[in-house]
Amino acid sequence: MATAQEPQRVSAAEFIRGFANWRLQSAREPVVVTHHGKDAHVLISLDDYRRLDGDTDDVAGTADRLQPSLAGLVESIRDGVILIDRQWRIAAANPAASDMLEKSCADLIGVPLTTAAPRIEGSFLAQHIIRLIDHRERFSGDIPDILRPRQWLRIDLVPTPIGGAIILRDVNGTMADFAASDARQALIVAVEAQGQIGRARISVREAVDTANDVLTGMLGVDAAAIRRVRFSALLAIGHRAAFAEALESLVRSGEPTRLASQIITRDGAAIDVILTIAEVRGPYASDGAVVLVTRRFA
Repeated sequence: MATAQEPQRVSAAEFIRGFANWRLQSAREPVVVTHHGKDAHVLISLDDYRRLDGDTDDVAGTADRLQPSLAGLVESIRDGVILIDRQWRIAAANPAASDMLEKSCADLIGVPLTTAAPRIEGSFLAQHIIRLIDHRERFSGDIPDILRPRQWLRIDLVPTPIGGAIILRDVNGTMADFAASDARQALIVAVEAQGQIGRARISVREAVDTANDVLTGMLGVDAAAIRRVRFSALLAIGHRAAFAEALESLVRSGEPTRLASQIITRDGAAIDVILTIAEVRGPYASDGAVVLVTRRFA
């Protein structure tokens, strides 16, 4: 494989003495001029220099051509983008921001930001906009009630030459998911505190992933002993088929189901129980189920 050839090197003193020769050499390849043994200058031909200058012009030209593309990109993104000047007047807004503010882009130009979005005035966000304009300070965070009550927006503040850019993204769905997750966690804590409800998380193949202390106490085993064991194997033989059918029906319909059953303890005793089975649904498919176990008294 060919290797790059090292350029010719010449000391500054030799370069001065033999300038005519080195000038001719530089027409064929660059000549490196050294000073005290270190590379200091490079002599190249005029054509090579012009090619370098042309590359610079190409970069600048490419950057100029990209400007309309960048503007088009801002127009097409799903986030709302509002440009404001130092007096907080709206200088530009993309279609997403227009939809959020429920006004056309043309009607927003020149309008004070607090007129287009009155809830911003006096808000926590207003203080960050002041710092953005006065000190070019960036900000990113989730803030509620800026455009309408109980709506969460992800706000990014970015300094620009004319003032600043406000980037808005609706994260109401994400916040609702967080709230639902917190509610589910609170329910689990309540079940554990109640002390009489056994709980197991199982896979779509019935394998036990986790079990609480109430269930393991009923069975007389520790959690490690039943991990990855098929849940139906914990039931009396006569009740296993009914559980399997109930789980299959749950996966098909998504509807929780409830059935009478019996679990078998480590000592072989049968305990009458009620099983309540609810599906755990992932983004694309079933992730298994949660089984609640309560004693059944005749």
